[in-house]
Amino acid sequence: MTVHFLVSGRVQGVFFRMAAKREADVHGLSGWVRNLSDGRVEGVAAGDNRRVDEYIAWLHRGPDLARVLKVEVEEVEEEEFDGFVIK
Repeated sequence: MTVHFLVSGRVQGVFFRMAAKREADVHGLSGWVRNLSDGRVEGVAAGDNRRVDEYIAWLHRGPDLARVLKVEVEEVEEEEFDGFVIK
């Protein structure tokens, strides 16, 4: 399963990308995460369906300093990545 996600709220300047990578590594996911100029965080996560679902649940919480207001997720065409990286 591969999903594209956009996370809105106070998600930049709060170590969201680093925490998102750590969480992806814990779940054995591959993909990427980056900041957008409009203040959102964007990413792609690929892996086992259950683990991707758990990751999406984490995105709704984020790290302690974040305040997640909205998470948009859409399933996209399966893609292969070499690990999970911060762009």
